Amino acid sequence: MPEPEREKDDSQLSRRDVVKLGALTGAAAAVVNGGEMAAAPGILKARAATDPVKYGLIGTGSRGTYLLAHLTGIDEGHCVALCDLNQEALDHAATVIKTNPKKYKDYRELLSDKEVDAVLIAVPLYLHFPITRDTLLAGKQTFCEKSLVFKPEEVHALRALAAEHPKQTLQVGLQRRYSVYFQSVKNMIDTGVLGDVTHIQAQWHRNPGWTMKNGGKDNPRNWRLFREYSGGLTAELASHHIDVSDWFFGSHPEFVVGVGGLDTWKDGREVYDNIQLIFSYPKGRKLMYSAITTNQHLSILGSTRPEFGLTVMGTAGAVEITLGSDNQLPTALWYREPAPTTVSTGTQATETKAGATFALAGPQRGIPIITPGTEVDWKNDPFLARESKLAKRWLYSKGLMTPEEERNPVDTQLESFFRDARRGARPKADVEVGLADSTAVMLSNLAMDEARRVYFSEMDQMGTDTTEPMSRQIV
Repeated sequence: MPEPEREKDDSQLSRRDVVKLGALTGAAAAVVNGGEMAAAPGILKARAATDPVKYGLIGTGSRGTYLLAHLTGIDEGHCVALCDLNQEALDHAATVIKTNPKKYKDYRELLSDKEVDAVLIAVPLYLHFPITRDTLLAGKQTFCEKSLVFKPEEVHALRALAAEHPKQTLQVGLQRRYSVYFQSVKNMIDTGVLGDVTHIQAQWHRNPGWTMKNGGKDNPRNWRLFREYSGGLTAELASHHIDVSDWFFGSHPEFVVGVGGLDTWKDGREVYDNIQLIFSYPKGRKLMYSAITTNQHLSILGSTRPEFGLTVMGTAGAVEITLGSDNQLPTALWYREPAPTTVSTGTQATETKAGATFALAGPQRGIPIITPGTEVDWKNDPFLARESKLAKRWLYSKGLMTPEEERNPVDTQLESFFRDARRGARPKADVEVGLADSTAVMLSNLAMDEARRVYFSEMDQMGTDTTEPMSRQIV
């Protein structure tokens, strides 16, 4: 006798949903490493063990040392040189990477080192362009942390220079493009699972965030707090979420408006300590962004994570997602939009307010987006491995446990850089991605400073009056 038909429960994950999500995350895993399937990295690793890309790192401060800590687990690259003005930081970085690298004080000496095939740049923002330019001119494969450039004239100069060096890899450190979870959400958008995606809401809230060290502007560790060197919260934090929005919407903003304030930290800093931005994209789509330094609460993902994350909202559903950190890896939850209700002003209304009928959907639990690593292989998985995966899936379905990405996207992006550098491939976070992101940073700060709507087309004329091509100026 056939089983009686059950009423649909929007709070539960259906078999169709599981199949759909499995296909989406599987597709994401296939493209996250340049289109190679899961078996391919084994081949590349075997080659990397005997033929790693020899690289040097310029800038051994907090970010540079952070990258080196991740690079210790990546076979595709081998560190042969480090550069920093600070001898103490330089010596410490050498102990982190443990490859007995050569040490330089002048980055141009590192660029002259013929053993160095690739260069990673992790210096303060105002130095990104001159060092990236000189690295390309020296014929090296190049990875530069975000934001890629600092000034409008640098946008035009680096675009021209990169076009003159098409065989050299130039990658920017926007690691969300290398996350399986973010790839999965992009696939959900592209395949219509979320309907028409109209809004993205993002934040990076800290408490307190950057603090002023002794010495003020004379202390190099305070560079992020001064406009001469830094793009502030927009460059250091918002840039990541702006890039994700460009990627998810498949376009760049048309204009930006915003409000910035220096309201809490009266310590001599020049950059805003809180910013609120709205980016308008084609077809009326919007990114709403917030960064503050007085509270780190994150209201999405059940408030289980602090500081940063975003919500992607479409007519058929929404996704809450965060990249995570070294201790907490990326995760995401999918919420299906309730079935549309008919709005009426007739006498059938169960609740009326101001002459109009409205209905609220019942509460629902987010559906975990499950990565391929948690899928059950009934044929090849050993018994214990299979049972472990099934137990995890049960915990996910009950909301007692949230799945996380198996690798930190920082590792994935660095590994991908070496692979792309070896074969001359164009990275996912390429020069145009980096320049678009940097443009958004500059124009956002301008919108807040001048309290006006700033159009992205304005960049076409900004910074074009330099008398000497910046792509040829040597520092």
